Parts: sequence; C-alpha cells; structure tokens
Amino acid sequence: MAKAKPEVGKACAQAESEPGDPELPAIDELYLAYLASYCDMLVVERNASQHTVRNYRLDLLDYGRWAARTSVNPLCATRRDMRSYLGDLDYAQYSRRTVNRRLSSVRSFFRWLVAEGLVESNPTDVVSAPKFARSLPRTIPPADMARLLSVWRGSDKPADMRNRAILEFLYACGARISETSGLLLENVDFDAGQVRVFGKGSKERIVPLHEIAIASMRDYLFNARPALLADKESPYFFVSTRGNQMSPDALRKMFKQSLLAAGLDQTLSPHDMRHTFATDLVEGGADLRSVQEMLGHSSLSTTQIYTHVSVSHLKEEHRRTLPRG
Repeated sequence: MAKAKPEVGKACAQAESEPGDPELPAIDELYLAYLASYCDMLVVERNASQHTVRNYRLDLLDYGRWAARTSVNPLCATRRDMRSYLGDLDYAQYSRRTVNRRLSSVRSFFRWLVAEGLVESNPTDVVSAPKFARSLPRTIPPADMARLLSVWRGSDKPADMRNRAILEFLYACGARISETSGLLLENVDFDAGQVRVFGKGSKERIVPLHEIAIASMRDYLFNARPALLADKESPYFFVSTRGNQMSPDALRKMFKQSLLAAGLDQTLSPHDMRHTFATDLVEGGADLRSVQEMLGHSSLSTTQIYTHVSVSHLKEEHRRTLPRG
C-alpha cells in the first residue's frame, strides 16, 4: 500500500500552537522525514554521488537547526524567514559562496516539496543570493606542472608507478577526482587512445589521452597493478596498496604527497589540474565546444571562464603581431 503523504497544513498549525522548548531545540520530525525522502530521490532518480547527497543533507540539516532555534516551522517558512536565515548566516561571517550553496540547497529541496505536493509554495522563489565576484580558475604554471609530473618518474615501486600514472591521467584528460576514483578497467582503451569517463549524474563522455599518459598508464597496468592487487581482483583501474579501489580521499592524500615531494604550494588541489588542462586547451586554440565536451560541462557558460588568458600571453601576442611590438 502506498504511504499516505502527511497533511502539511495540519502540521503547520500544530507547529504554531506547539513551538517546543527553545532551550532544547530539535529539528522538526516531519521535516527530517521529508529530508530523508529527498536524499533517497537524489540517489535513485538523479544518480547523485554520495558526496553530493551528503552536502545537500548537511546544508538542509543546518537550515533545520536554524529553524528550530528560531521557532520557525522549516516546512512553512515565509520569504521573510528565508531572508532572516540568510541574514544570520551573513552575521556568522560565512563566506558568500557558502551562503549561496546553502540557499541553493534549500531552494532545490523546496522545489521538490512543491512538485510532490507536500508544501504549497517555495519561500526561496524571490530571495536573491548574495552577489560575489567570480574568481578565475587557479592553474598550475608549466614549470611547476613539469616538476609535479616528474616526482615519481624513474621509480619501479608499484605504488610510485601508480602515482605517476594518476598524475598523468589527471592532466591528460581533466578528470575530476571522483571520476578518477571510479575509472573502470574496461573503460580504458589504449588502442583508441581514449577513456570513457562517468561524471556528475552518471553522464558519460569520451576523452582522448596523449601518448605520455598512455605510456605511464600502460606501464602501471602491466607492471605495477598486478603487484598491488596480489591475489585480489578489482574492476577499478587505479587500486590501492591493498588492492582496493583508490578512494577520492586516498587520491587527494597522494596528490598532497606529490606536491610536497615536488616542493610546490601545498594549497594546490587535484581540481587545479583540471583547471590547468582546460586553460591549456583554450590557450592552445581548442574551440570551446570541444573543451566543454571533454570537461563534461552541461552548459557552455561554465566553460567560458577558461577563455581568460594570462597577462604574459597577451603581452607576447601584442609584441608578435604589432609592427612596433
């Protein structure tokens, strides 16, 4: 039998007459039940990753706790309530990026509630997110990239050979760290010089590999991976020293170790490799549509940020093309 949907109007009336103990605020139980259903929907219908679902849940729990502290029914919040929530986040000195993300999470949740007929309106519809200047992607200079990619070169240790292959792969195709972790053995085609990557929402894309990356990955596959697996089997291309799938956290840890060994800025991240890949493509003359496809962006506007060029590049073009340059 289908589970009956609770009557939100009745729940709102009860909340108004029973505000609860302000000294011991507890998140509304009906809200928590809807939140659990929403997270299930993200997994089943939208193929959201565990990381994405976790972030939505944390943001929405934060909103639920705020509602409990301020005696606001989280399912019946008004536009004024939402502005008050954003104001409290600003007062707590959260970054604009964090405030925007939390508003986006609440907005998406209420859109689902409205679509399911669980609430009548979305209080975030006319609430604007705080504006902030969009920063340019952080990239790794060519000399630093060369140092990073050469860190594990020359070593015949299985883990070092794997690390070298991972770094070459990240730079060769601009893969996200989650995509690298989930790369399957069957989706690597050395003969065609390409990999099949599954990105956000399980969207599939084909990305070419250059010869250096292929050589490193092939060397790892045939000479290091069997040693790492020992007696185990795994469908994943990159495996840990225990023969398990390389998790995103393990990949990030390896990246930090590589930065340390190369003597580079420890605040760099694997995603900066992705930014560098895209920027190098654009500055090398690749068209935006191709870059969009290789990055797996849904919108071309997201890719357009890589059309920025460095001042040194502009100066070089100025000197090269002007008669008096």
